[in-house]
Amino acid sequence: MAFELTPGTWNLDTSHTEIGFVVRHAGISKVRGQFTEADATLVVGDSLAASSVEATVKTASFDSNDDNRDGHVKSADFFDVEQFPHMTFKANEVQGSPEEFKLGGELTIKDTTKPVTFDVEFGGMAVDPFGSTRAGFSASTQISRKEFGITWNAALEAGGVLVGDKVTITVDAAFVLPAN
Repeated sequence: MAFELTPGTWNLDTSHTEIGFVVRHAGISKVRGQFTEADATLVVGDSLAASSVEATVKTASFDSNDDNRDGHVKSADFFDVEQFPHMTFKANEVQGSPEEFKLGGELTIKDTTKPVTFDVEFGGMAVDPFGSTRAGFSASTQISRKEFGITWNAALEAGGVLVGDKVTITVDAAFVLPAN
């Protein structure tokens, strides 16, 4: 499939997008969840390298299907959603083929900005039954939460810690090109 997106500004279709995460818990299992509120803009240029994306995620939309854990993660021990209501990503580099590429940029969580690179797969483009032009992408990266100042943890009696440092972020995103 060719990367032949119409140049212009595409908007995130939040009802067809999921921003997920996976982190090791107690050294023996993984906790999965998602952020349910985000906004993003994809600007498609004449080439892949001339394209960009900016995204904002509402930290209070953290959802791991456990109210107690969600409340703790939203507290000052982790995201401190009162002081830092958003995390952002701004792309500044695209490398690879149009179907599979690396999207480099700056991720800001709390008051820390670090470079990250997402591995991205272009899912395709289609016109839906309602006449809207849509494009889909899947992306993933892994970060160290400690590098972003999220250091809370608890020691386990058998050794190790309660929450792993490495967090895998996955994004399945749909964008819509506004009608002219």
